[in-house]
Amino acid sequence: MNEPAFQRARSAEAKQAREQAILDAARTLGRQRGVRDITLTDIATAVGMHKSALLRYFETREQIFLELTAEGWRQWSADLSRDLAGRTQATPAEIAATFAGTLAERPLFCDLLAQAPLNLERNVSIESVRSFKLATLHEVELIGGELRRLLGLTESQSVDTIATATSMAGALWQMATPGTRLRELYTSDPRLGHAVVEVEPRLTRVLTALLTGFGVQSTRTTEAARTAAGPP
Repeated sequence: MNEPAFQRARSAEAKQAREQAILDAARTLGRQRGVRDITLTDIATAVGMHKSALLRYFETREQIFLELTAEGWRQWSADLSRDLAGRTQATPAEIAATFAGTLAERPLFCDLLAQAPLNLERNVSIESVRSFKLATLHEVELIGGELRRLLGLTESQSVDTIATATSMAGALWQMATPGTRLRELYTSDPRLGHAVVEVEPRLTRVLTALLTGFGVQSTRTTEAARTAAGPP
């Protein structure tokens, strides 16, 4: 993109278009090389701007990627909630598989989920963090409503399920993409086979166990309450 095309935006529409171009460039670079290795200069170069000009639109590289994390939450939540809303009933294993599948098919989002608490939330303004947290809270509430409807989870159990799914998806994705040299090491030595991770099946197993446990816990609580109440 040539330099004249990136003269300073003068209108709200031009500013919005410029911000979107920056986000698009960061998204593409993140998918290609991983979020951790992308610098502000890399993003500016991809857009055709000088780094100092890019800082008129975003305060730091972390703010750019935090915006993409919020975008990822909205998109994942929409797809997951649409799937869950179409069900009248579901087993813990089915819910777990849906969670794991919709996360595993979003590698950039998984990468961002790992990076957000490590550094993306730490080099931005308090207002940026507040906006991000409120955006994710809204999506958690939407997903949680479906979990309560389908599995009878409590609010805290729903939040724990979503937190476990997203935090583990981020961690497992990092383990699943160690880089070429490490992957060669892991696959060359049978003793290191455990280090080769597949995100979706492992996440499915963990979430199935968690949701099944919540179901057992709920049943025991109900039975204990009935016993305490005595015969009708």
